[in-house]
Amino acid sequence: MMRNTATNWGSLARAFHWVLGAAIIGMLAYGWWMNHIPARADKFFYRSIHADIGYLVLLLTVLRLVWRGVNPTPALPADMPSWQRIAARVSHGALYAVTILVAVLGWAHSGSRAQDYSSFFGLFHIPQITSPDKAAADAYEERHIFFAYVLLALIVLHLVAVAFHYFVRRDRVAARMIGTDTADHAT
Repeated sequence: MMRNTATNWGSLARAFHWVLGAAIIGMLAYGWWMNHIPARADKFFYRSIHADIGYLVLLLTVLRLVWRGVNPTPALPADMPSWQRIAARVSHGALYAVTILVAVLGWAHSGSRAQDYSSFFGLFHIPQITSPDKAAADAYEERHIFFAYVLLALIVLHLVAVAFHYFVRRDRVAARMIGTDTADHAT
């Protein structure tokens, strides 16, 4: 089933989750590596690829939020304490918000550089949201990196919560995103 139900995530929601999860974790690792390699003549190439994938992450995150908005959100287990429900809602909101913030800060950094990263894999140019300004470029880059670490911390928190639901509570929360939950295949 492509659409979500009241009890399960649909295949499209799961695809968005796993593709974005892999892309974001890959981007965090790639960004760290890219900023720790010695200065090289081809550094612009690496940063350009990072920017191109960042534009895709931003687009996919927005599409995921639209898809989530037009589909039901599967209910959490009835016996889940209210503080965990609130924590789940806040942490998921923070994951979306910080993902978008990191991508937009990267986009702002691109436009504020004299040589921007607007060429999307050499196919066309992404309109830039800022103008060249060295001081602004440094500020955007600093904030982009800071919030990338915030995003990493939120991902770790998310993974801890997944492990808690899977290994301690042994409820369906993790299973329905993995796609192993078969509670309502009839719908």
